[in-house]
Amino acid sequence: MEPKELEHRLQEALQLAEVHVKAEGTHYTVVAIGDAFEGLTKVKRQQAVYAPLTDKITDGTLHALTIKAFTPAEWQREKIFNMPS
Repeated sequence: MEPKELEHRLQEALQLAEVHVKAEGTHYTVVAIGDAFEGLTKVKRQQAVYAPLTDKITDGTLHALTIKAFTPAEWQREKIFNMPS
């Protein structure tokens, strides 16, 4: 799965302000920013990102997924430390 395809899928499902995906084979790193994460615990944020990807995780397309999810306000403070390279 191409990073742009994954970004589009997450953008559509979660109405994100920003999403950044880095891929190395079947290992993906996702940085997701959106109001949808307001008031959610880290676990609930990860579950929200996993939900639209369940079919790709189940069929093995996505083998490993690292998720960092932020509200827009949190992202303003954290982006310098968390942008995928």
